Amino acid sequence: MGRATSIRALGCALVLAAVSGCAGPAGQGIAPGASTCAQPPEPTPCGARGSVPPGTATPGTTEAPSAEPSPQRDPGTAREDAHGVPQVWVPGGSFRMGSDEGSATPPGWAAATFRSEHPAHEVALSRGYWIDSTEVTVAQFAAFKAAGGYDDEALWSESGRVWRRGMGAIPLPRPCLDQRPDEPQVCVTWYEAQAYATWRGGRLPTEAEWEFAARGPDSRVYPWGDAFDPTLANVDGATGPVAVGSYPKGASWVGALDMAGNAMEWVADWWSRDYYGQGVRDDPTGPATGGRKIEKGGWWGPPDDAGAFIARAAFRLDEDAPTYADHHIGFRIVSPD
Repeated sequence: MGRATSIRALGCALVLAAVSGCAGPAGQGIAPGASTCAQPPEPTPCGARGSVPPGTATPGTTEAPSAEPSPQRDPGTAREDAHGVPQVWVPGGSFRMGSDEGSATPPGWAAATFRSEHPAHEVALSRGYWIDSTEVTVAQFAAFKAAGGYDDEALWSESGRVWRRGMGAIPLPRPCLDQRPDEPQVCVTWYEAQAYATWRGGRLPTEAEWEFAARGPDSRVYPWGDAFDPTLANVDGATGPVAVGSYPKGASWVGALDMAGNAMEWVADWWSRDYYGQGVRDDPTGPATGGRKIEKGGWWGPPDDAGAFIARAAFRLDEDAPTYADHHIGFRIVSPD
């Protein structure tokens, strides 16, 4: 994990230095889990990793799905929500979540991360849900900001409000890339993603919901199947995010796009090395508390051309506190019926 952290932090320093003052000396030794970016008192796009900073309230337990009966719809049924955002329907069902030892060959920096995917285990989701067809775009997130989302405390969790107040008058989201409106919104913290989801009338998906939408009841390795195809996702060799939906042949079984590559995606769950071993089968929501949030889906331009590894639906990055943001991380949301 240390090497992955170092490379992502160095990339953050190089890309963000000109626009947000974030810099880290190239070649400087980096402790595992540390960022090369300068650490001001308030979180920045290269903010703290590992645990929630002292004085920051800890978010509560991940919200569990509703217990009401699930509507019957065909997988991949499409709609637009009240904000005009395209979504697809994921029916409830069962699948094998995670991975088994020996099922993939991780690069050296991802060995510990790979072990946290074990063991593969059966998970059952009791009801269906709508999930965004793509990652939330720059334009879609701008609508939240224009509607006063950053100033409406009712949209923010208690710990999210603490973070928001701590940012004061700093412009949000923090700029980190020169992006087009149709690209995934990156450089947002978990708290910002959570507030946006509340504004849309939804929430962040649980890790299980995200992974089921990506791999389906057949438990595919990748959203499109079991063999890696670098032409189906924005991963190896990429120099930045691209317009959402640019890889339609890489769609998942329900038609969800960009679930491999482009931007990694925040999910609701706290990370724990041992949670999978507890064998939670029905509607898992992850540990009740923690210091780091899980990100799924891999990212553009990974080190060592590791696209075949990070594009797997089982991949789960475990580096970042909910106060962290950078140019590799975006999100999508789920909505009730």
